[in-house]
Amino acid sequence: MLTWTDTRYPALLREMDSPPLCLYVNGDPDVLNVPQLAIVGSRNATAGGRSTAREFAEHLASRGLTITSGLAVGVDAAAHQGALDGGGFTVAVTATGPDRVYPPRHRSLAHAIAADGAVVTEFPCGTPPRAGHFPRRNRIISGLAAGTLVVEASPRSGSLITARLALEQGREVFAIPGSIHNPLARGCHRLIRDGSAKLVEQADEILEELTGRLQLPREPATGTGNGTEPQQLQLDPEHEAVLNALGYDPVPLETVLQRTGLTPDVVSSILLLLELSGRITAMPGGRYARAGRDR
Repeated sequence: MLTWTDTRYPALLREMDSPPLCLYVNGDPDVLNVPQLAIVGSRNATAGGRSTAREFAEHLASRGLTITSGLAVGVDAAAHQGALDGGGFTVAVTATGPDRVYPPRHRSLAHAIAADGAVVTEFPCGTPPRAGHFPRRNRIISGLAAGTLVVEASPRSGSLITARLALEQGREVFAIPGSIHNPLARGCHRLIRDGSAKLVEQADEILEELTGRLQLPREPATGTGNGTEPQQLQLDPEHEAVLNALGYDPVPLETVLQRTGLTPDVVSSILLLLELSGRITAMPGGRYARAGRDR
């Protein structure tokens, strides 16, 4: 337990209005005072959104930023996992007591986070998840971090509350744009349109904004700037035709057939191979889309 008078109490939280008087920490409390970026987004994130959150988190964690989020399904879980994959630290701020994990399916993830970071809450042992606890949790997520990145969010998403709190706390806000046909991109587009968030397309753009303020290492980034090296794979003409028939918005099999002129058997086989190679993503309703990043 870290009280307000503890020297390890996070310095950035002290700058907030009405900061928590104490924090319960599973893990290493010293992680709470290292440079952090909050990554938040929809619980119902698309496969592409989850992939983007994981890749950004992996790259940024490998460059020295601790990734902070809320342990929820969707973008939160992807961000935590990406930070772990990148060999960095991650902090999960929860809306329950320290003896509970919500959602229960993230028990193993919470243990992994505590081993390589910290799980933090202001609620005492035995506190169950309640609706009113989540906005309170969000103010800690944004309060711990120098900036907040919104990956996918509907116009009513709780992630927009976190972004608003970050702005009120004088922190940077970033948003990743998406397809105009994706309802989960509209919250990000609103933040960008209103001037509340800076549009980012690569993780290194966040580092450029925060490096001077946080005194992060200025090492040149490698690969795509999203944490992984691109793989240059040669495709035969039919595979290339199928890939070119797909956009980043989900399209049904019938559309791919019309655009390529190939037979259903050939297209189905190629789609499977492209999915296995990570070039495309199968979506609900028999639709397909390019992955968030071509490999």
